[in-house]
Amino acid sequence: MFQFKKESHSLLKSEMNVSNYIFHYQITLKKMTNKQSSQGENTLIIPLLIVGVLFFVIGFGVGISGFLTPFLRDALNLSVTESYLVTAAIFSAFVVFGAPAGWVIKKVGYKMSMLIAFFIMALGMILFVPSANMASFPIFLLALFIGGIGNTLLQAAVNPYVTIIGPHESAAMRMCLMGIMNKLAWWMGPLFLGLFLDLKNVQLSQVSFPFYIVTGILVALGIFMYFVPLPEVKAAGEDENDASSASVYAAGRKSVFQMPHLLLGVFALFLYVGVETIPMVSIIGFAKAVFGEGMTNPAGYAKYVPIGMFVGYVFGVIMIPKLLSQTTALKLFAVIGIISSFCVIFLPGEMGIYSLVAIGFANSIMWGAIWPLAIADLGKFTKTGASLLVMGIVGGAILPLIFGFLVDLFKTGEISSVSDYQNAYWIFIPAYLFILYFGTWGYQIRRK
Repeated sequence: MFQFKKESHSLLKSEMNVSNYIFHYQITLKKMTNKQSSQGENTLIIPLLIVGVLFFVIGFGVGISGFLTPFLRDALNLSVTESYLVTAAIFSAFVVFGAPAGWVIKKVGYKMSMLIAFFIMALGMILFVPSANMASFPIFLLALFIGGIGNTLLQAAVNPYVTIIGPHESAAMRMCLMGIMNKLAWWMGPLFLGLFLDLKNVQLSQVSFPFYIVTGILVALGIFMYFVPLPEVKAAGEDENDASSASVYAAGRKSVFQMPHLLLGVFALFLYVGVETIPMVSIIGFAKAVFGEGMTNPAGYAKYVPIGMFVGYVFGVIMIPKLLSQTTALKLFAVIGIISSFCVIFLPGEMGIYSLVAIGFANSIMWGAIWPLAIADLGKFTKTGASLLVMGIVGGAILPLIFGFLVDLFKTGEISSVSDYQNAYWIFIPAYLFILYFGTWGYQIRRK
């Protein structure tokens, strides 16, 4: 009996030792996991800070050129036809250089592509100086086109980089964070110009200096990109030599055009950029139709849509992915876009115009949510797919052009009325419905 108790005691003691060992092992493992997670987060923060600086400087340059470009256009006394050439020069670069951008990124990687893009954009900026000094419209168009090429390459490199560098499910949140940096700097551009120019009476001879500054900033940023420790990244399955991570979906395909979810994503992005641009370019005209030509400060309405977008970016950073997945966010914001569009169309103009702020809010999430869904599982075709997505930016030229045609089509008098604009705003509905389809079923075609 005593022997039995002794053996039982020894066995119990042994089990306790094993239990203690397991307990300590679990604690140690947890500490190691937390340490690795913390190291991973720190590793992610540094590249995001660097890219965030890039987005800030890009927005700053766009804010300055965006303010001065319309002035240059007016100073050159452009006809209506020539003003359409301005839009064509800006957006045609995305179509012409979209595919070559993917080839460049494949050859030199994301980091070097960003560096090259900044130098190309700097060349475009410096060409605005002789354009202003000589009042030359051809040089003005060339400057816009070259700047557009640099922007195309930069967009094709930066957007997939931000998407790939962290967890897939939080890609939209990172995009929203970059959007905040971009929009903050975009608003600071005109404030910066106010230090050097009388913004109410800009003289053509004065505009050279700000473009010199922006050119210098872009060149400095290109040099900065050469020395900065920005890690090169690859999407899952992008490394063709690594069989363990190869994308099963992409393995059996020979062309990027065999990726239906990508092609649907390109069209969704095409529509998104269009419906993002329309409120910004039309709100002043709509305000004049609502409140009359005699209204004071119609340009003040131009800030409404960007404010809505900024609030949406902040929402995305806070909510995605902790409380809301990026797929759910895309569907939710597409629905908000549809509801807001109906408000613009059916509410009295005095109330409906403020619904364009809600449309800006709805648009904020879409860019960042469409990208990760469209390039998912592309594997070796990731960089080429990114260049196709960038080509979708041309929607920012085509859809506003269709919108303007619709306003003129519905116009019955000499001046466009509120109902003319509201009838043209129906263009929003099919666009948001398709984006809703892509966020619900379209991106999942690859899984069938």
